[in-house]
Amino acid sequence: MTNGFIWHCGGFPMLSDGANQPRKRPQIQSVHILGDGCAALSLAARADELPAHEITLVRPSGAPAAAEHIWGFWGGAGLETATKLARASWTRWAIATETDRVVMTSSDRPYFALQRSEWTSHCRASAQANGVTLQTAPNTNDDMPADDAGIQQFDSRPPPVPRGMMLQHFIGLEVRASAPVFESDTAVLMDFRVDQSRGMHFIYLLPFSSTEALVESTLFSPETLDDDVYLSAIHSYLEVQYGLADFEVLRRERGVIPLGRLDRRDPAIPGIGGNGGAIRPSSGYAFIFIQRQIDNAIVAAKATGKLAVTSPHRTIDLAMDAVLLTVLRHWPEQAPELFLRMAKALSGDEFARFLSGEAGWGLRLKVVMAMPKLPFLRGALRLVTGGGAMKYVGAA
Repeated sequence: MTNGFIWHCGGFPMLSDGANQPRKRPQIQSVHILGDGCAALSLAARADELPAHEITLVRPSGAPAAAEHIWGFWGGAGLETATKLARASWTRWAIATETDRVVMTSSDRPYFALQRSEWTSHCRASAQANGVTLQTAPNTNDDMPADDAGIQQFDSRPPPVPRGMMLQHFIGLEVRASAPVFESDTAVLMDFRVDQSRGMHFIYLLPFSSTEALVESTLFSPETLDDDVYLSAIHSYLEVQYGLADFEVLRRERGVIPLGRLDRRDPAIPGIGGNGGAIRPSSGYAFIFIQRQIDNAIVAAKATGKLAVTSPHRTIDLAMDAVLLTVLRHWPEQAPELFLRMAKALSGDEFARFLSGEAGWGLRLKVVMAMPKLPFLRGALRLVTGGGAMKYVGAA
């Protein structure tokens, strides 16, 4: 971005009351958002739904360039634009362990893969068409000033992650094989047939065709690892499970996602996106919850005249996530069996609803009943006696 790339919002015309008497135009609420990542751009793209708001995105000067990523999510209401822009989708997805494999299906809730660049390009174009202003901050260390002249401010920059927090960390390779080896109609969400000695570890594989796929080595643990660990796992997995010793690497991606409650980057400025509690602690899924957070904020703005950004997660779901993460941290060897049991107990639609934060009490109970009770009782007891629940439950 450059300082010269500015989008300006046009003025509102005078309105008539029907008797040729001009009425006062609606009062404009100025909104400044620090950062121009997924959350900020997703809101800016919908500025046409906020006609009484004037939105400005403030990009910190020197902020790192956005790296390409694949965002996964299940389709549903309000995600029609994202599903149209998605690179691929699957109505079948699998979870595998050393002893079993479960394939779930859903024609109503397919699993989608969306490239970051496709979404952000769409959002920038929509924001520009809707009169959003984009400007660059003087330097990377300058936070936004305190509220002034009625300007609403939000911070979408990633919050700091405390040492020792549970993380989802991964490296992925988009690969091309010389012969068809991948089951192109089935996404592999979790394949635990990899080394489990460093924490919960699985392969996430999205087949874009029978010869091309994104293959990620993913771990849930408090510490990231050397690159060679992830890469070796990918190479070994492809050779053992697909007979693929040689392949072309088309692209590489990596990520580290905090799993739990995070304090806002600046306590004085409300957060949005990951800085506003949008990341689902148990899964690391963020895209769908960012969109839901923005949906809720727009509804609030239409009702009250001001944006109000809140956590998109229910307290009960965050509490259940806290117990699960405690089990995965202290007894990671339980992970393959836990997720296999959940996959066996739920239909594809139920699985999608549960991981998308749309579970009711009946579905939550179904998941609880499918789980082995002792590990979760131990996890809940450890949370209660150790005071660890506040690391996971709620948003800053």
